Amino acid sequence: MMQEWLQKVKQLKREIFAIYFACKHSKVPWYTKILAVCVVGYAFSPIDLIPDIIPILGYLDDLILVPLGIMLLVRMIPADVLAECRQQADATNNSKPKNWIAAGVIIFIWLLLGFLLFIYIANII
Repeated sequence: MMQEWLQKVKQLKREIFAIYFACKHSKVPWYTKILAVCVVGYAFSPIDLIPDIIPILGYLDDLILVPLGIMLLVRMIPADVLAECRQQADATNNSKPKNWIAAGVIIFIWLLLGFLLFIYIANII
């Protein structure tokens, strides 16, 4: 059973890299590229939208949002492009790049929510 999970994790990692390469492909429609950039950016981001410290919810984004995004993108990307990008993903060493832009956006969202919460609390007191 553990081997099956490890195999699925490897396959998921391969799909993320294939989608990463598909973002740069000219045959991929612009709306698919936008979604792909969001999914890949979030997958490669060193910071999660919901921190893993929060019980259960912290891992739900990694276990549900990213795989759902990948499944949707696999259907949206043309099959020939996806096959080419999968080969390109297999040829790389799969070293996970850090996406600091996505991390910055997530930090900004958290800071904005904290600021809005502070204003809300300040108005109550």
